[in-house]
Amino acid sequence: MRHLVLLLYFCTLMITTGYGQSFSTKTNGISLDFNENNITTVYPQIRWISPKYESSNSQNSKVLINAQVNSEEVLTEIILSIVYPDGNKNEKSYPLKPETKIYTIEQQVTLEDGQYMIILTALNLTGGQVVDQRQVNIGLDAVAEAVSMDRKDVAILFATDKYDYWNDLVNPVNDANTIAKQLKELYGFQVEVVENATQEEVFNKIADYAQKTYKPQDQLMVFFAGHGYFDDTFGEGYVVAKNSLENDRAKTTFISHSRLRSIINNIPCEHILLTMDVCFGGTFDPVIASERSLNASMIDNDSEFLARKLSYKTRKYLTSGGKTYVSDGVAGKHSPFAQKILQALKDGGGSDRILTLSEIKPYIEKLVPEPRTGSFGDDNIASDFLFVESKNRN
Repeated sequence: MRHLVLLLYFCTLMITTGYGQSFSTKTNGISLDFNENNITTVYPQIRWISPKYESSNSQNSKVLINAQVNSEEVLTEIILSIVYPDGNKNEKSYPLKPETKIYTIEQQVTLEDGQYMIILTALNLTGGQVVDQRQVNIGLDAVAEAVSMDRKDVAILFATDKYDYWNDLVNPVNDANTIAKQLKELYGFQVEVVENATQEEVFNKIADYAQKTYKPQDQLMVFFAGHGYFDDTFGEGYVVAKNSLENDRAKTTFISHSRLRSIINNIPCEHILLTMDVCFGGTFDPVIASERSLNASMIDNDSEFLARKLSYKTRKYLTSGGKTYVSDGVAGKHSPFAQKILQALKDGGGSDRILTLSEIKPYIEKLVPEPRTGSFGDDNIASDFLFVESKNRN
């Protein structure tokens, strides 16, 4: 009787789970003991490569479906189903060779505007069945309607004004905490300020954020304030950590811009802005290229604008200067760069309540030295980093 109850429980679970994956992709198998004979049911695993996220948006009608199915037991059937906006469904069953335990699906489909559900079903010889799905919104209208209410904006701010081997500064920590306060209160950001961190602490904290889970429309802002340095021998710019040695010829105790570009680019968040209020911050761009245009096209519908920008991968940077020293400002106030950023955040994004990088630019472009903006890593030139005003802002 105990084994019968257990069987009924798992049958009920399979029925009530619907299109959600019946068991986690991390599940290696579930064993059921019936009477005196051991019958083991092992469930396949589905690993999505594309679409990567449970819900994604695209203005491109061509969608690549790429997934790998793994099973400890021989696979007997793999079915791809596409549910259309009108509820109709197309299915395709993939022919499997005998003894197949690993199968890769790679197929491109063309979809008209609307919301689609892509469903994969995998079965094996022991009766194990797994169903997993991805939602895809095609076209600007569908994307605008799908702007997540639960999307989040996150900011981590590194600020150092107390140094072991360098002269102390007066404003970085105050700047970071004030900016964090405005981001939280005016724009609903989740914020964390890391004060006077060592090199190891900086990288450990970035690693923490690299291990977080981000949805396709989430944004991450990374901010540095403190000393910066440029080494002519290596042709490399650096952020100076609390414990960076002043006479470190190899610069092993510094935080190099090249390493920052690499690790920040690899954080699994689609939309990232790096802001640096440090000397020589402009050397984050190896070429210190001419300014790239961040002007947005005119769209009447604010939700469509927001959705369009959040459908492109973003890797932007904003620094307080080029290959130069920058002012720390007067004690008890803010650096000139931080003061302008705070003013832009306070003034907001106008009637559409969305502040863009192009709207921040007029606030900072008259500073001396002139701040730099640009792209790095896997940035899409059509993307932008958006500060969306909180609904409860006065």
